[in-house]
Amino acid sequence: MSNDIYDGLKLKNQICFPLYACAKEIVRKYKPFLDELDLTYTQYITMMVLWEEKQINVKDLGNKIFLDSGTLTPLLKKLEAKGYILRERSKEDERSLIISITDKGEQLKEEAVLIPQKVGCCVDIEPEKAVELYNTLYKILEQMR
Repeated sequence: MSNDIYDGLKLKNQICFPLYACAKEIVRKYKPFLDELDLTYTQYITMMVLWEEKQINVKDLGNKIFLDSGTLTPLLKKLEAKGYILRERSKEDERSLIISITDKGEQLKEEAVLIPQKVGCCVDIEPEKAVELYNTLYKILEQMR
């Protein structure tokens, strides 16, 4: 009996494994820099969206960073407790929760500005290959939605 039918179960044949392991290792590279700011990686990517958008509803935020409201709620409460964001119900629709960046949250941007460059130095990849990888990963993410 041939084992070929089990090839799909071999770790080396799984595209998900190197994606998972690479993501985990990259997040680990962020950790010392984020620890200086007292942020987790998910808090950091949330702040990145807010530095760009300034204000966003929770549903749209979740769509941007691929997190559900059950995961976002405790994260947003912690960011609010740190004074980086405000959470308010929309005046137009009480069911919608609006997240706004505070002045303190904007100031944090200045402390975080060099993090992408510092982490980028940890990953040795040609710029063209990085762009190709980025585009491929986003294509996969969009197909998964």
